[in-house]
Amino acid sequence: MTVTPDQLTGDALAFLAERHLATFSSLRPDGSLHVTAVGFTWDPSTGLARVITGGGSQKARNARDGVAATVCQVDGGRWIALEGTARTTDDPKRVAEAVARYAGRYRTPRENPERVAIEVAVTRVLGSRKLLGR
Repeated sequence: MTVTPDQLTGDALAFLAERHLATFSSLRPDGSLHVTAVGFTWDPSTGLARVITGGGSQKARNARDGVAATVCQVDGGRWIALEGTARTTDDPKRVAEAVARYAGRYRTPRENPERVAIEVAVTRVLGSRKLLGR
């Protein structure tokens, strides 16, 4: 059963608001998988998962032109994976929004003039039964 972002339960939304780290998985140009630990934010109104990073990072380079990606948060037996297409943006307004959301969930990040935001347009959600209500 495929769950879409608009079908997330209250428990899933609460879990996505808790302070946890996650993994960001994307494909390198050669087709191999790149996985790294990240902080991220979830915006249910737009269906975007956002990650802030340096513009030269591997994850930012992978997502520059759009790539399949997954953000996966785990806490014991609770887990949720947000799948979709990731794109890197350096648009100042979009990066500022990503930074503000990150600061609200984690802490204010250090200044980084090379900062970009990766936006994952989530189309499918996988997760533990308790969170997705299956």
